Amino acid sequence: MNAPGDCVAVIPCWNEAATIGAVVGRVLRHVPRVWVVDDGSTDATARIAEATGARVVRHAVRRGKGAALQAGLAAARAAGAAWAVTLDGDGQHPPECIPDFLECARRTGAKLVVGNRFARPAPMPRVRWMVNGLLSQWLSRRAGRLFPDSQCGFRLLSLEVWEQLPLWTEHFEFESELLLAFADAGAGIEFVPVPVIPAARPSRIHPGLDTLRWVRWWWRTRHGMPATARGLCAARPA
Repeated sequence: MNAPGDCVAVIPCWNEAATIGAVVGRVLRHVPRVWVVDDGSTDATARIAEATGARVVRHAVRRGKGAALQAGLAAARAAGAAWAVTLDGDGQHPPECIPDFLECARRTGAKLVVGNRFARPAPMPRVRWMVNGLLSQWLSRRAGRLFPDSQCGFRLLSLEVWEQLPLWTEHFEFESELLLAFADAGAGIEFVPVPVIPAARPSRIHPGLDTLRWVRWWWRTRHGMPATARGLCAARPA
């Protein structure tokens, strides 16, 4: 990480017309380019994102947050970006924290910098707080190091490292898979404090289905199944 110009932003979206314009505008104050991945939205998400200055990758149908992130990261890498910051389009990740991620990467040499919502008092629902804490404990034990907030989607990552990783999941479990993949690759990982800003809309996480997907991914990972045999995704986005 040499300068903010090395970095772009990738924002996965599904029906975020109410917030995406403001988010893109704020992000562009800190990085030169933004990719919004419109994951099968039925509203004006793509049109508003483009009008605000983002480049838009469109999925004809909804494929999942992981698939959207992979598509955005691939598009950014193909355009020559070296780093990407990922954040949600609903406004819960304040773009004003992006300089903290960039500075952490410069100072430590980390290849993945993750937001830590638990470093500050967090207005997070108790059940979600407990689940995030439990998953972070499991992933920390698996990696042999502390992950204080393994589920935060506000991240800065090296695209040079990312493009070498065998990542196959397509939904919310992707963020756990990405974290472990960086750890297994021996890439430096750091955490920076970020505030929790509740989204104006309900969470898109489906408690039953997404928990099942995460447990299925965890079971396969724990049993050493090769990525190509997991059956979670036919292929990485081109």
